This record gives sequence, C-alpha cells and structure tokens, in this order.
Amino acid sequence: MRWLLHWILNAVALLVIAHFVQGFDISNFVSALIAVIVIGLLNATLGLLLKFVTLPLGILSFGLFFLVINAVILYFSAKFVPGFSVTTFKAAFLGALGLAIVHLLFGFLPKPASDSN
Repeated sequence: MRWLLHWILNAVALLVIAHFVQGFDISNFVSALIAVIVIGLLNATLGLLLKFVTLPLGILSFGLFFLVINAVILYFSAKFVPGFSVTTFKAAFLGALGLAIVHLLFGFLPKPASDSN
C-alpha cells in the first residue's frame, strides 16, 4: 500500500517541478504516473550502472555528480513517455535537483506505525 502512496507522491512531485522549471513539461497526471514508472525503471537499470561506473567521480564531488546522472535519466525517460518532455539539459538538471529536494522532504514525513513494509 505504501508503494502506491510513493507512486502518487512522486507523480505529484513531477507535476510541481514541471510547474516551476521551464522546459520541463508534463501534460497531465496520467503522463506523470507513467513517467514515474519509466524513471524508476531507468534509474534501477541504467542509473545504477552509471552510478557504479562513475563512483570515483561521485565521491570526489561529494555526490553532486549523481545529480548529473539523474538529469540524464530524466532526459532519457522523457523520450519514452508521451506527454512528458524535457527540452534542455539545464531543465533536466534543475528537474533532478528539484526532485532530490522533494524526496528529501518526503523523508521527513512520519511513517505509519502499522505499516509492515
């Protein structure tokens, strides 16, 4: 049940980021839900591989280089999802930064006591 909440919150976060970042556009909520799935799949496969290969650079930059990898994942995922577009790498980077901040804020949300997941 908790994964459903995360899925919806991430889709809402994408819509909020699209509202503030020029060049980062999502046409509707359904496109945002699909984009979250595609971003998650690309992040779990290609993103993991890129983060592993560039681990020394990530360590030297105190993890800031991983924002670049997340921007690349956002940029590529926009190619696969209709209704989701990222026009420039700057928009992808600002979107990745915004999503990182939103995910940081999600971490402060209280966890349900009865959730076993």
